[in-house]
Amino acid sequence: MTTTAGAGAGAARDQVGRLLRLVPYLHGREQVSLDEAARVIGVPPEQLDQDLRVLFVCGLPGGLPDDLIDVDLDALEGEGVIRVSNVDYLARPLRLTPTEATAIIVALRALRSGAVGETRDVVDRALAKLEAAAAEGVPLVDPGDDAPRSLALRAALEDAVRRARQVRLTYYVPARDEESERVVDPHALVSHHGVEYLDAWCHSARAPRLFRLDRIQEATVLDSPITTEPRAPRDLSGGIFDGAEATLVTLRLHPEARWMEEYYAVEEVRPQPDGGSEVDLLVADERWLRRLLLRLAPYATVLAPADFGAGASEAIRRALALYDHPAG
Repeated sequence: MTTTAGAGAGAARDQVGRLLRLVPYLHGREQVSLDEAARVIGVPPEQLDQDLRVLFVCGLPGGLPDDLIDVDLDALEGEGVIRVSNVDYLARPLRLTPTEATAIIVALRALRSGAVGETRDVVDRALAKLEAAAAEGVPLVDPGDDAPRSLALRAALEDAVRRARQVRLTYYVPARDEESERVVDPHALVSHHGVEYLDAWCHSARAPRLFRLDRIQEATVLDSPITTEPRAPRDLSGGIFDGAEATLVTLRLHPEARWMEEYYAVEEVRPQPDGGSEVDLLVADERWLRRLLLRLAPYATVLAPADFGAGASEAIRRALALYDHPAG
């Protein structure tokens, strides 16, 4: 007889398998109807709908803006259409550092010692591929294919800053899954947590903006001089957003959710008598806030602005309902 815990683990494994098939299928398509995707994946539309509500809290480590896969829930609920974005990293070739490759091989060998049947066969195939690649000198380390381009881009931007010349950028915006072209006045190159940014005045937004260098598709230094007053590089020690680019949001946290204070850049923390807290943080994208609230649910609510987190309530309700009615 299968136990409830076993059934839950099996359902989770099945869901992971579906998501691993679903994301590559969606990545190459601008949009797909829910019914068509369900037919291809081989599950009822209702099940796929539940899977998608898990997918949009998946992505790269960090949980910061643009780290996670973006599922357009409005299109899903209103039109029955699936649109995903911010999954370009899935198309990149897998590259491992020597440390990562060694760790995986050691872990697989340890797993093999206790594996049986089909699991052992899968482990053996994975080990054979990794060890063969290492023996044949196939580069497991990321050789930095983009290094020459990155160096050239940085040199061009540094030159524009030094000569106070405007730059025309083609910039990828993950939140909208589109490229935009804009003219900026570059002021400095800055970095935060290992990520490099161009600190510039954007003439399209009519406001200062930070542009990640790895999202700049093209940069052309123009002959026209900058039209804004040169200024010192922005201090990013307190985070990458300021009041001009983000909304100050106040969250009420229960004690169970206070771990987020250590993992996210917060402006102020006010402990409460019940052991919880009120936390102020700058939010540049409301969709990121919705993902954060899903991670904290049901132990966090938005106090201010009153309507800023309204879109998260229904998403949280649906996500929590999945635990009441797990997929079988």
